[in-house]
Amino acid sequence: MGVRDVPADAFITAYANHLKRAGKIEVPTWADTVKTGKGKELAPYDPDWFYVRAAALARHIYLRKAVGLSSLMKYQGGAQNRGFRPAKHADASGSVQRKVVQGLEGIGVLEKDPKGGRRISQDGMRDVDRIATAVSEQLRAQEEEDEDNEDDDEDEDEDNEDDDDE
Repeated sequence: MGVRDVPADAFITAYANHLKRAGKIEVPTWADTVKTGKGKELAPYDPDWFYVRAAALARHIYLRKAVGLSSLMKYQGGAQNRGFRPAKHADASGSVQRKVVQGLEGIGVLEKDPKGGRRISQDGMRDVDRIATAVSEQLRAQEEEDEDNEDDDEDEDEDNEDDDDE
């Protein structure tokens, strides 16, 4: 099982939890007050947003060969509210992206590509694949559990219909 086979939200949540538990990525002191882009008005509400951003960027880089910081800024950016004028795209903060990438490089998930940009390292690929496999197994077990519950509900409904006939 690979990262492509797992829903993005489930993988990013699981990998962010893994990064937080490992505690190897150093979260900057300014992370609780900084905006994540010029198109934002406030800092993120989630106190663990730095780990979520790191997980999202690791997944994004995993799915591509090599990615530069400017393309990561564009990827994480969004619409900027300009009042009564039409919204335009605003890139995400370069400093945030740079610190996340540096943190992922520090733990060995990413490495610099000789042609430019960053790519996922062999250790990072192994780590990400392991998390993706765990998420896939967890989702499969959850689906089987849901199917068992549905079968039990159908059996109960049939029993109730039989009682009504008598």
